[in-house]
Amino acid sequence: MVSISGSKKLKRQMAPTFWGIHRKNKRFVVAPRPGPHPRARSVPAAVFLRDMLSIVYTLREAKSSIYGGKVKVDGVVRKSLHHGIGLMDVVELENVGDAYRMVPLRGKLLQPITIPPEDADRKLVKVTSKVTIKGGRTALGFHDGRTTISDADVKVGDSCLLRIPQQEITETIPLRPGCQALVIKGANAGMSGRVDNIEDGTFTLPRRATVSLGERTIEIPTDALIAVGADSPVIKVDDS
Repeated sequence: MVSISGSKKLKRQMAPTFWGIHRKNKRFVVAPRPGPHPRARSVPAAVFLRDMLSIVYTLREAKSSIYGGKVKVDGVVRKSLHHGIGLMDVVELENVGDAYRMVPLRGKLLQPITIPPEDADRKLVKVTSKVTIKGGRTALGFHDGRTTISDADVKVGDSCLLRIPQQEITETIPLRPGCQALVIKGANAGMSGRVDNIEDGTFTLPRRATVSLGERTIEIPTDALIAVGADSPVIKVDDS
């Protein structure tokens, strides 16, 4: 039998802080396997249920729920304890009225927020690659590992609003001065504001943007931003 790459467990002391797990009661914790999101920026499904939502109390209960097909991520049933849930992923649970979206919140890289059920089929993704393929068509790659063939007028760094799980692009949001952007990395993670200016990168400096966050103005690499709307966010991205 072919083995799947990546370890199934991780020492608790080495786990990301945003998981919210206890560090000293046991030695190991379930680890996310290679998938749509980087290991350091995702949380395994079992930890999401047990430690983030506290819907189950033990790993055994998490296994029963996940193996029973009661967990959907982006509209698709996931039956792996190790499936990595990351930025902007939408999680639905059987017999639970609320749906959840993973977003940066109050300086933490990822936290679940409650969204209305009618918003559970919409997801915001950031364009990370754009290539021309056979036939002259354009293939877009997104931050969550998705790819799609589309003629949408977008650039790398822009955002797309998808209908999931159909993966249909319903709206495009350019990352440009005047748009609303959400900080997804660093000490300001979870804060949103208006983009005032964007400067091209140089040999030593990355492409960066000047963003107004309330009464403060910061300069930040565009890699740490995701455009969420022209004047206001097109979907719920905070816990207000």
